Amino acid sequence: MSTKVSDHVLQRLREWGVDHVFGYPGDGINGLLAAWGRAENKPRFVQSRHEEMSAFEAVGYAKFSGRLGVCAATSGPGAIHLLNGLYDAKLDHVPVLAIVGQTHRTAMGGSYQQEVDLHTLFKDVASDFVETVTVPEQLPNVIDRAIRTAYARRAPTAIIIPGDVQELDYSAPTHEFKMVPSSLGRSSWTSVPSEESIQQAAEILNSGDKVAILVGQGAAGARPEVERIAQLLKAGVAKALLGKDVLSDELPYVTGSIGLLGTRPSYELMRDCDTLLTIGSSFPYTQFMPEFGKARGVQIDIDPHMVGMRYPYEVNLVGDAKATLRALIPLLSEDRGSEWYDQVCANVTRWREVMGRRAELSADPINPEYVAHALDPLLPADAIVSSDSGSAANWYARHLTMKPGMRSSLSGTLATMGCGVPYAIGAKFAHPDRPAIALVGDGAMQMNGMAELITAAKYRDLWEDPRLVVAVFNNHDLNQVTWEMRAMEGAPSFLPSQEIPDVQYAAFARSLGLTGIRVEKPEDVEAGWRAGLEADRPAVIEFLTDPAVPPIPPHATWEQMEATAASILKGDADRGSMIKQGLKAKVQEFLPGKDKQ
Repeated sequence: MSTKVSDHVLQRLREWGVDHVFGYPGDGINGLLAAWGRAENKPRFVQSRHEEMSAFEAVGYAKFSGRLGVCAATSGPGAIHLLNGLYDAKLDHVPVLAIVGQTHRTAMGGSYQQEVDLHTLFKDVASDFVETVTVPEQLPNVIDRAIRTAYARRAPTAIIIPGDVQELDYSAPTHEFKMVPSSLGRSSWTSVPSEESIQQAAEILNSGDKVAILVGQGAAGARPEVERIAQLLKAGVAKALLGKDVLSDELPYVTGSIGLLGTRPSYELMRDCDTLLTIGSSFPYTQFMPEFGKARGVQIDIDPHMVGMRYPYEVNLVGDAKATLRALIPLLSEDRGSEWYDQVCANVTRWREVMGRRAELSADPINPEYVAHALDPLLPADAIVSSDSGSAANWYARHLTMKPGMRSSLSGTLATMGCGVPYAIGAKFAHPDRPAIALVGDGAMQMNGMAELITAAKYRDLWEDPRLVVAVFNNHDLNQVTWEMRAMEGAPSFLPSQEIPDVQYAAFARSLGLTGIRVEKPEDVEAGWRAGLEADRPAVIEFLTDPAVPPIPPHATWEQMEATAASILKGDADRGSMIKQGLKAKVQEFLPGKDKQ
């Protein structure tokens, strides 16, 4: 039997080491689906409930495996549905390949059913590489370039294959004019800055007495080097949300997250430092970094297109974080006092105490901070944690202690709702022997998380460790936006837009054959977590939480952070007004000028 183009596509994916493709069927990829049948489902086709979820699962797989995530969708609406997940990959710099169908070549340009201009559709999200295969000889080069580009640029790429092309007999490119042969593989490589720029950076860092380090996901492969340079410089280390698992939060000088969902110690670290070293982060919110002119700056980033932004750095080192730090460390002096370091560590200790007290505050019925705080000591040593966007991300950022061996992520730059559950599913396919935990608000759960529980139920028997725990913060409110409305407008929640139905999430999980646990009282929170983490199958733990607990801004004072969580709604004019003003200031920093009035 002859090899079809569709057969060759799957063969080439296998040769690149692709073992999972997250997708949803449709007649625009019927040729590929038939090839999957002939290939005995290798690579495995993982069927989601929606193409957007396929893309999110591919992103989660890539984030937690370090390998290429691949998703597939039919022409027209299927391709359109991929976009949100692919933009998540683009903005968080994750290698993902999308393979999409297209109407037959004979129908293109004829306003045919499901005909969409896919090049125009994908030209931004897959701007690094998008190509349509019109003849068999374009393969394998198109696949190879799409995969290499996704890895090299840490970005989504797309291949469009019309339905009739999928059915053609495959013929390889020949040794002729205007043929493009190709080959497999990509060697590892390391980029290191020039010796002169390394020396300049060392001079700046050595001159500082109060050094702050900001790390992002680009520092993930350089943990020992980051720890060493922090010790040499007696520096505090703040983490962008995408870099939450880069360093252990058990280290006394790690101040935790920075930014809108960040910590008070990170805010003070940036406010008071005289020198800033940023490693592998494009953290965008300048207002949470040192005042211009107050601190000297050095940046390390592997992408030359991403350096020099966010802050007026004096030296921008383009290079791999690990190799660059190794070159920099021998040039650094350890000769500085410990006053700054001691203050940073004291702030971290105080922060943990304050967060513990805030988690213990009473609420109606359950304090959402307590839900995350109670999980923290129960996290398995090899846990993979995802968070959805919304108020749940506040508690994820502030209450979970990342330890060596743990992994975590969220939609850092796009901040899209609906990624928490599919991220966790992608993590389970990347690491079937590890537990995955998703923290999800009830809005995101209703948006698409409930449907994707069906995917978890379908594939749970493939996972060596059966634990996939979805924690739903059920407060009947789109809570993050509700608090932003209060802060911006000084108005109560606008119920027609903010109130959402009360859904029985745990009961729905049980209807799928999963474990479902509903927690209605604070004294049952810890037991609920233990039951979910000890279950022999995926579990949904539904926590009934209080929507009146505000996400306190990081630049609120220590006293404001300790204020009663629900004081705004309960009319405490003194403490409540302070929290309210802090929230208003926090939100207004992100608004256009005219909206600040």
